[in-house]
Amino acid sequence: MRMTASGQFARLKTGDALLLAVRRLALRYPGRDGVPVHALRDVHLNLHEGETLGIVGESGCGKSTLARVLVGLQSANAGAINFDGRDISRLSEAQWRPLRRQIQMVFQDPASSLDPRMTVERIVAEPLEALYPESPAKERTARTRAAVQRVGLGDALLKRHPHELSGGQAQRVAIARALIVQPRILICDEPISALDVSVQAQIINLLRDLQDESGLSMIFISHDLAAVRYLSHRVMVMYLGRVMETASSDTLFSKPQHPYTQALLAAIPGRSTREQRVIGGEVPDPRFPPSGCVFRTRCPVADARCAMAVPPSRRTISGGFAACFYATPAPRVVHAPDEAPARDDEDEGASG
Repeated sequence: MRMTASGQFARLKTGDALLLAVRRLALRYPGRDGVPVHALRDVHLNLHEGETLGIVGESGCGKSTLARVLVGLQSANAGAINFDGRDISRLSEAQWRPLRRQIQMVFQDPASSLDPRMTVERIVAEPLEALYPESPAKERTARTRAAVQRVGLGDALLKRHPHELSGGQAQRVAIARALIVQPRILICDEPISALDVSVQAQIINLLRDLQDESGLSMIFISHDLAAVRYLSHRVMVMYLGRVMETASSDTLFSKPQHPYTQALLAAIPGRSTREQRVIGGEVPDPRFPPSGCVFRTRCPVADARCAMAVPPSRRTISGGFAACFYATPAPRVVHAPDEAPARDDEDEGASG
């Protein structure tokens, strides 16, 4: 997959393989006074080979929780996670261990995710020692140096400790550590939010270059809508644990169908404008979410119907999926019996 002359990613081909499929994923925590907190509700998503899926939404919408479930750091209560044809939603820690080679994560705060007692060389090499213990020491050293150089750092930093690095250097080290095992999926959870604006641009460009060079599949979680648009092939919008809308990046930013998506996009290009200031009202208590559509208490078009039933996620006229009764549906197409079935993306329209 390559970028177009305009700098945007080329459109995914129909034949691109489905690498990760999530269906009806749900997670709840024990809450105060015995009332559970539903962090995720009926989440569906697809990730194809070589694709970047952006995930956006206000703080507390479930983005980071979803990321932790996808890398096996938390267990879901219900639903399925299918990776390369295998259900990984109920694996033990021992069963997850070999999968760490395939699925890696970059965390929000590089300073807290790097061991302060280790040098950069040890930090980057640690996954090889843990996941490829049979590899010779010389090979691990060579791969460590190559990984550090790949993210734009020099050998001079190998003997430094995390406190001797800038924020951007620390995040590059975290990315090198994740990529050294050559994963098929890289999940980035707010990887630029703790960095200065100029450094953010460097990390974003680094991620796009790495993805373009290797065909790596990525899930990129961020509040920075401009960064999500720049990096992502498709974008998924979450609110209070549910998926509100999913569409190609170009479609979602030019023709958003869900009122929540439209409100989020009102924040562009004001980087300093908080999403909470763009959308009226307060995020409801997740222990007591609104009936029907969880966004209805802040939605400018909600009516009695929205309080009575959860709107199904359905394909819209713009080609994406939106969980809203008032999104414009796609025209119904009747296929001939001998026509090929729809793409995997059709499954994302399952109702919650």
